[in-house]
Amino acid sequence: MALWFNTTATPESLNQWRSGTMVEHIGIEYTVVGEDFLEATMPVDYRTKQPAGLLHGGASVALAETLGSVAAFLCIDPAKKMCVGLEINANHIRSVENGTVTGVARPLHVGNTTHVWEIRISNDEGKLCCISRITMAILDKR
Repeated sequence: MALWFNTTATPESLNQWRSGTMVEHIGIEYTVVGEDFLEATMPVDYRTKQPAGLLHGGASVALAETLGSVAAFLCIDPAKKMCVGLEINANHIRSVENGTVTGVARPLHVGNTTHVWEIRISNDEGKLCCISRITMAILDKR
């Protein structure tokens, strides 16, 4: 598991971080910490839908930001470094009315001062619904 600095991270340990946050409120749950990816799910329900009854684009971006930020955090030494978002974008490919969406974050670039992560969000049938890219700044801890 060469990608992760924190080699002991598990879905269970990451899910403990959710308590009292937006991540918990909208139902994001970490499901897999792979060798080079991080996966989480999010329900499509009253918390994540827009008024027309479809998955809100902002909820998809929240899932993407969550995955990219946590993945970046798992790659750094938190005693020495911190990571903050610089930019995020998303293309909404397909609407979702119900069920669950699954996001998978994979690195495009993991450097000393920046990370770029791609997050692919799919519906229950495995069809791509959203693709996002986040750039993270890796800063020295103060």
